[in-house]
Amino acid sequence: MQTAPFRQLPGDQLRPAQAYWVQTEDGLRIRVAHWRAQGDPRGTVLLCPGRTEYIEKYAESADRLTAAGYEVISLDWRGQGLSARLQDDPRPGHIDSFAQYQHDLVEMVVAATELDLPRPWHLLAHSMGGCITLAGLHAGLEVSSAVFSAPMWGINLGRMPQGFAIGLAYLAGRVGRGGRAVFGKGGTYTLDESFSANLLTEDPGQWSRMLCEDAAWPDMTISGASFTWVKEALNECSRLSQLDAPNVPALVSLGSEEKVVSARAIRDRVASWPGAELLEIDGARHEVMMCLPERRAAFFDAALAHFARHSDR
Repeated sequence: MQTAPFRQLPGDQLRPAQAYWVQTEDGLRIRVAHWRAQGDPRGTVLLCPGRTEYIEKYAESADRLTAAGYEVISLDWRGQGLSARLQDDPRPGHIDSFAQYQHDLVEMVVAATELDLPRPWHLLAHSMGGCITLAGLHAGLEVSSAVFSAPMWGINLGRMPQGFAIGLAYLAGRVGRGGRAVFGKGGTYTLDESFSANLLTEDPGQWSRMLCEDAAWPDMTISGASFTWVKEALNECSRLSQLDAPNVPALVSLGSEEKVVSARAIRDRVASWPGAELLEIDGARHEVMMCLPERRAAFFDAALAHFARHSDR
């Protein structure tokens, strides 16, 4: 692994991660990052972000986890952050097939192995990361427990029928527009949206931090999802919904104000997952790890307790 950059805003007091470049089996350069535990390590958390996100966004979350004694490793998924982009226009969030994300997940596991990160390993995945890692669990990802934050096991399409959305995205691909963003003009959500209307967090401090990071590091941001991404994401969610739950203890958080992913798909999956627990956080929006302090604390308290209960597997 070669050293990669890890960025911080001026005056940031959080401990930086050590970042590395790794290469996937299909030849793409992906960025991973490692935060060391504060004190004697009690295990490792594989922290998997969502769509549009990059490693630095989770520095505060990593600080909570390392303070509790966990090593943390995270990554930029292909097509976002500082990892390789997948088409000439770097702005849309794009993927040709959701199966390709598994290459990135494998390389994060390889990096964790090469860094000799201590067992037990636990999974913490947000939004799109929850979709990718659920597929990873079915493919053999070995962790002692899993915590999901607003996992993308379905997408909130409003009143649009899923079949219509898939058909529209398919037609866009047929006419050579599959890599174009479905909505927007190539901007960044935090910079284009007002705080009052945003779907991510009700905490003005967290929103301000996201905005400052995106403004400072525009090369790490992306815009709306491409037509092909939407088609592939909806198909992957449908595929996963037909599979039995993996044999991993799971805690799944859902904010009462969730508008990005499908709350119904989350409830249905938890109901069919033996031993899974649904953590409902009243008032929280999509970014449960970046909501108001008391809600954020409730999430991390529950997640750490879940990891501790399942450290002997």
